[in-house]
Amino acid sequence: MCGIVGYIGHEDTKEILLKGLEKLEYRGYDSAGIAVLNENGVKFFKEKGRIAQLREAVDVTVEATAGIGHTRWATHGEPNRKNAHPHQSASGRFTIVHNGVIENYEQLKREYLKDIELQSDTDTEVIVQLVEYFVNQGEIVEEAFRHTLKLLKGSYALALLDEKDTEKIYVAKNKSPLLVGVGDHCNVVASDAMAMLQVTDQYIELMDKEMVILQRDSIIIKDFEGKVIHRKPYKCELDESDTEKGTYPHFMLKEIDEQPFVIRKIIQKYQDETSGLKLDDDIRRAMLEADRVYIVACGTSYHAGFVGKQLIETLAKIPVEVHVASEFSYNMPLLSEKPLFIFISQSGETADSRAVLVKVKEMGHRALTITNVPGSTLSREADYTLHLYAGPEIAVASTKAYTAQMAVLALLAFDTAKQKGIALDFDPIQELSIVANAMEVLCNQKDEMEKIAREYLAETRNCFFIGRGLDYYVSLEGALKLKEISYIQAEGFAGGELKHGTIALIEDRTPVIALATQEKVNLPIRSNVKEVDARGANSCIISMKGLDQSGDRFVIPAVHELMTPLISVIPLQLIAYYAALHRGCDVDKPRNLAKSVTVE
Repeated sequence: MCGIVGYIGHEDTKEILLKGLEKLEYRGYDSAGIAVLNENGVKFFKEKGRIAQLREAVDVTVEATAGIGHTRWATHGEPNRKNAHPHQSASGRFTIVHNGVIENYEQLKREYLKDIELQSDTDTEVIVQLVEYFVNQGEIVEEAFRHTLKLLKGSYALALLDEKDTEKIYVAKNKSPLLVGVGDHCNVVASDAMAMLQVTDQYIELMDKEMVILQRDSIIIKDFEGKVIHRKPYKCELDESDTEKGTYPHFMLKEIDEQPFVIRKIIQKYQDETSGLKLDDDIRRAMLEADRVYIVACGTSYHAGFVGKQLIETLAKIPVEVHVASEFSYNMPLLSEKPLFIFISQSGETADSRAVLVKVKEMGHRALTITNVPGSTLSREADYTLHLYAGPEIAVASTKAYTAQMAVLALLAFDTAKQKGIALDFDPIQELSIVANAMEVLCNQKDEMEKIAREYLAETRNCFFIGRGLDYYVSLEGALKLKEISYIQAEGFAGGELKHGTIALIEDRTPVIALATQEKVNLPIRSNVKEVDARGANSCIISMKGLDQSGDRFVIPAVHELMTPLISVIPLQLIAYYAALHRGCDVDKPRNLAKSVTVE
């Protein structure tokens, strides 16, 4: 959940590293630092807080053509300057940045570093101290680096400088994402390709337990036994402008507005020449052969999974279970005879989901990943991948990736039904086109969403979201959006469950936001609203045109009932955005959170 950059070439590296870290700040922003290497040795600069604070600390007079950088989301040690990366060995010869968690760092400290006084509270420092320890034992640097890597248990992406060698950066990866970029008389390393698009669009994917010796004009990849590995680079299709806010004040608002475009892009990519659907035949076969589908995900993707469950069960008539990845990994339920696992992840690097995928593959089961990053770990290691085509999502709170996940799940469900010969009364491409148009209408009603945020959430300390059926799943997501960026305590509930305990929390003026987009439960959810109103709640009903009644606070355009989650969530996204904005919160980078959760 941290971000790494590195550069070795012929240009001064400070600004390249700082710009790269700014692109990666979505991955962590507790603290940041860079280290640059020239003939006079290593100079490093690090600060608690954002890249802006780091910029102020960097000495502009120092010039160097090799360096590494890091932006941190704390896992070991509180966020402060002492624990910020880079970290150095005892003599100062070696400098490292690290993403991941070293599970056996305490054991390594006891076994090898009893005489070393560590300067931080991190697991990372143990790595750099071990490299120096083995060099002091007579090993050359590459051997010491490899020796250290073999001892590490856990996840890591590493970049290491040796102040006695200005011509190399040592790199390694295991379970944490890391790429090597191929430039013109320069090479780079990055946790995400977009960090170094300023330098190159040619990247090489690193696999687990690989190390790299990076030089200005060469890239040598080796396994832990020293065998050289040859791998061609791929072209990153991102445009650097895709990662800019443009005229928007925040990435989150930009990404909310991009949702209609994303839905149209999905239509374009999954529609064949006859206006039907095109899916890989292997994916079709896997769905048809499965006797049960297990959806595994975290956070927002988990909520999308519930919508996918209802779509697949309703349309394709295949039973579906939805599981939290972090629980599934340690508490696996009894599985059916022919399961298919679907992993949903915006980044494709979610550590909890990958832990499940590893176990699933060991058991010989098939897996499909639905992700926004086709070359990601979950994509590479699963049998099949469906791409979201949402483009870079920078804001920590997911918006367009969520709606893209539901859209792709809808197409998968419809296609499976068609392959099974189940007759359906709607065209998914046409319905998604209607959804895209409805999204545009909603995105143009920001003023109304801001009024709702002011009216219901300006002074509150908590908020409840309720719904039934598909609306319940969207309520879960609406609550998550509100609490993660505005810090208002928010919970989503099935409307009927309120009276089984939670209604005790209703006080005078407690905000309750209710969704009413499902005809068969329209009257029951309105009855639930009356129950909370009777206890003094400040209720806000968001309904769909055709089901709306007098007194509803906001009415969304009519779409096919199964497609309502794609549009009913947009008002909730915007309400959360404006609630956070008016409270002075950092919308794109909420406290304690990071975008890509690459540690368990």
